[in-house]
Amino acid sequence: MDKMSKNYFQDDSREHQMIELFELVRDTSEGRSGVDAFLELGENKIPFELKTTSKGSVTTVRDFGLDHIKKWQGKHWLFGFYQEKDVYYKYGSPSMIAPWIEEKAEYRHFDFKLADIVSKKLTLYDLYKICGKKKVYSYHDARRIQKKQYKKDKYLALQDVKDGYSSYRMLEILSDRVNYLIERGSTLNNPHIPASYFSGWEEITDNHAIRLRNLVKQSLNL
Repeated sequence: MDKMSKNYFQDDSREHQMIELFELVRDTSEGRSGVDAFLELGENKIPFELKTTSKGSVTTVRDFGLDHIKKWQGKHWLFGFYQEKDVYYKYGSPSMIAPWIEEKAEYRHFDFKLADIVSKKLTLYDLYKICGKKKVYSYHDARRIQKKQYKKDKYLALQDVKDGYSSYRMLEILSDRVNYLIERGSTLNNPHIPASYFSGWEEITDNHAIRLRNLVKQSLNL
């Protein structure tokens, strides 16, 4: 087992431990929401992001981009710190995590702007150079542009003429692809949340499930 596989297995095992310890629930829906776990509080299901570390800092994701910024805004976080002789956890409310997310969003602000401007400057002439000039573009034509970035139901929903796409709809798909490629190219490689960021945060070491619920209630003013 290589180092990356070992770390992934270890992190996954620790996440399972955290879910049991804090009495959280996994997302078992067919579509899977991308949420690590939920905390059930009365009639509310509160989405949580789970992270573990054996160091002071916390790694996030390999390719941090706009989709993660959107995904993490409003999320609650639970961090597991597995030190050599000590294990403890810290809860982060959306407002506690917001400054770090906003810092990363600001760092990439001009990349987002550039992607939006460039993608909107494409013309039908650009489309014809890439895909050829057709009266109707097929599902296959659209998939050659956006590949697996769209699911099949989205491809079908975007069809605006019988059995396919008009030139103007294909131009929209091409523009979306360019936007994606520029944003993808400017992703951050696994930005860390530094140890100093967690300074002053409460360490949860016992009564885990009860304490977490109390902290969440405080955050939500319940």
